[in-house]
Amino acid sequence: MSFAEDHAAWAAARLAALKAEDGWLHLTDRVEISPGRHEVGRGEEAEIRISAGPERLGVLTLGEDGSAALDAGAGPLAFVAAPEGTPQLRTGGLLLEISTLEGQAALRVRDLTDPAREAFAEIPAYPPDPAWRILADWEKLPEAEDLRIGTVTGVETSARITHRARFLHEGREVALLPTHWKKGKPMFVIRDATSGRETYGASRFLIGEPEGDRIVLDFNRAFNPPCAFTDFAVCPLPPRENILPFPIRAGEKKLA
Repeated sequence: MSFAEDHAAWAAARLAALKAEDGWLHLTDRVEISPGRHEVGRGEEAEIRISAGPERLGVLTLGEDGSAALDAGAGPLAFVAAPEGTPQLRTGGLLLEISTLEGQAALRVRDLTDPAREAFAEIPAYPPDPAWRILADWEKLPEAEDLRIGTVTGVETSARITHRARFLHEGREVALLPTHWKKGKPMFVIRDATSGRETYGASRFLIGEPEGDRIVLDFNRAFNPPCAFTDFAVCPLPPRENILPFPIRAGEKKLA
C-alpha cells in the first residue's frame, strides 16, 4: 500500500470513529455526580438535568466503587465497561457513560438520534506530506517521572512519563513526551506555531508507533482533541516540552 493509500485509509477510519455511537460529535451533556441515587431527565424536577432524551429518564444509582445502574421503571440496568474501560449503558436513544477524572465521576450523555452525526462529512486537514512522517529515537528514561498535566477546564491531572521521542527538525533537537497511552500506544499532546491560527488552539494529539528503539511519528495523523468538537469534553494540555516553536503544517486543521 502506498503512503497516500495508507493515509487515506487512516483518515477514513478516523472519520468513522468520530461519527460512531461513542464518538464525540453527539455528546450533549457532561454533569459531575456523587455516589448515591439521582433522578435523571430533561424535566425541571430532575436532580440531574440533561438536554436530550425523555422528561424523566430514570433513577441513576452510582456506587462508591464506581459501579452504576439506571432504573427507568422496569428494574435497574447496569452500566457495562466498554473496551476502553468506561462504563456505558444504551437506553431511550441515548448512550450514557460514567467517566472519572481525578476521582470525580461525571455522567456523559450522547444523543444517538442526532442527525448532525451523519451530516458531518469531513475534517479539514493539510495535504498529506511524507516528509512529516518522522522516524525518531525512542528513549526509555533512566527513571520514570511524574508530571502534572493541565486540562482545558483547569483541572490538573497526573501522568507518569517513562519514555521520550527525540528527533532533529531543521537542526533543532526536539524531545516529545508521551503523557497518555491509547490501546497500548504512546500518545503525545502537542502544540506548535500553527495552533490557534490554522490548527486547534489548545492542542492536537498524535499516536506514536514504536519499533524497537525507534518510533514513527507521522504528523500527518496529528488529530484534533475531543474538545474541538464538543464543549462537554475534558482535554489535556501539552507539557512545556511538547509546545513547539515551529509550524507543523500536517494533520488535521481547526474546524471552520
